[in-house]
Amino acid sequence: MSNMREQLLAKTASIRKTSAIKQDEVKRNDRPQTAPGMTGALAAAQLRVQELEATGIASQLSVADIVPNPWQPRRVFNEIKLTELAESIQEVGLMQPIVLRRAESGYQIVAGERRWRAHKMLGFETIKAVVVECSDADMAVLAIAENISRDDLADYEIAMSIRQLEKEFPSRGRLAEAFGLSKSGLYRFLSFGQLPEFVLKDLNLQPRLLGGAAAEAIVTTIRKYGEAGNDAAKEIWPLVASGKIDQGKASNAIKALATRQATAPLSASERSIDKFFAGKEHAGSITKDSNGFTVKIKSGVLTPALETQIRELISDTFHHQPK
Repeated sequence: MSNMREQLLAKTASIRKTSAIKQDEVKRNDRPQTAPGMTGALAAAQLRVQELEATGIASQLSVADIVPNPWQPRRVFNEIKLTELAESIQEVGLMQPIVLRRAESGYQIVAGERRWRAHKMLGFETIKAVVVECSDADMAVLAIAENISRDDLADYEIAMSIRQLEKEFPSRGRLAEAFGLSKSGLYRFLSFGQLPEFVLKDLNLQPRLLGGAAAEAIVTTIRKYGEAGNDAAKEIWPLVASGKIDQGKASNAIKALATRQATAPLSASERSIDKFFAGKEHAGSITKDSNGFTVKIKSGVLTPALETQIRELISDTFHHQPK
């Protein structure tokens, strides 16, 4: 198990304490930043893995009895890199065991899903593994700590894993602190969960279609325009998914379309005109369109008494409307 410990030590060896990092040294971009707060998360994960290793039991276990970590953030695995890993394992064997915990039926992966997938790709029946005692909270934290700082992990994958982990923390403030995020950075990740279902369906298959900043902007726009915003998003999203509209311009495109739809005049099929009669004589009409609700009465039909009656009816109707 020294390999895992050595890798984690190497991963965090060059990371300074938060207090030693100057403000102007911290790189800023549109993606929520995990450093320097990631120092604490990685250090905590390192210590926890060392604790787990000390109590682990090495053995050969059936590949078929193992399932992924339920908190695994990664939706898509790079097939080329997975194939390269499988070829390496086939040539020299598995150098580092995967880490598992017992489940109701079989085992769940704590760390090492790529190695397990490579074994399945090769058709191997067993895999070298260490079985440890690990709580749900540990599983969740280790899964994110193992993946969150990698460049190839999409914002959506991080976001969905954070949402799964949220219940393990007493507040969102503590959740943000655990991963070195500002509250605004955390809410940017959480905004993915407020996207329409038709967007989430595509993101589950292609997590990189949308970054955190674009997701937050889309959610804000849809919320602002309500049903019109959601309808506009249905039309704009396929263009984003196909690459015809840049994700950074998606919210403005939704806003523009929602605004046009809200101000566009009603079509002939949406405009209603009802005529009414005094006996057999045409007395007037009621028209409903984008401009409002209009009642027209022919002057020859409108008597002073009828006019007074209509005015009183309108006055009483609106006077008693709830404010």
